[in-house]
Amino acid sequence: MDGFLILKIGLIGSLLGLAQTPAVETLPSEAELYTGDEYSDAFSNPSDDPDRPNVLLIGDSISIGYTVEVRQLLSGRADVFRIPTNGRYASYGLEHLAEWLGQTEWDVIHFNWGLWDICYRHPESPNQGHRDKENGTLTALPEQYEESLSEIVSVLKNMDAQLIWCATTPVPESEFGRFVGDEITYNKIAADIMRKNDIRINDLHTHARSKLPEIQKAKGDVHFTTEGYEYLAIQVARSISQRLAE
Repeated sequence: MDGFLILKIGLIGSLLGLAQTPAVETLPSEAELYTGDEYSDAFSNPSDDPDRPNVLLIGDSISIGYTVEVRQLLSGRADVFRIPTNGRYASYGLEHLAEWLGQTEWDVIHFNWGLWDICYRHPESPNQGHRDKENGTLTALPEQYEESLSEIVSVLKNMDAQLIWCATTPVPESEFGRFVGDEITYNKIAADIMRKNDIRINDLHTHARSKLPEIQKAKGDVHFTTEGYEYLAIQVARSISQRLAE
């Protein structure tokens, strides 16, 4: 059996109070379990069931990639929403945060910024997104990232919600616009902020790095295969489930 499928089945089983690895044939098919656009489109948010907690996912394209799978894993347990766009970099998030939070009473907010912040871009670069770490300009200096993220945390702490910071996933070798290891530096900045504010950290960086060669979309690409996003979603759903249980 595929390793990712075993992990997924085990998590579903634990969330539903079943054995850790129930027989595959005892589980409903995905067609039976996941009806609705929210299970095929990250930006199609579910209807708000008043009997279920509301979860908000905030992040860039990596979070877009695992949104649908997280909804599937938490189906029946929580309504999982996401912001209506790519969260980009931290100062952009700060600018739009009030709009994204809206008037909903959130029970859990799982949030991340980083990959855009550490990206160098040049307007004449032919690479996707004008990425160019040799000639480009860094989106956010470390001190700018720290300032924006600190302000974001100040806003989120005023919400009556459980908060989860999601560590930025790895930068692979040969990435056009980012230097390997910069994400670790920015993750440390973020971790210091979260610890000072008693915010739980989901170490998605370590989770992804442990299987990076298997789940990387392509050489030099910060994105992941379908199986890779499923693997990330398992960690995200587990982290959210723990907060819901508390």
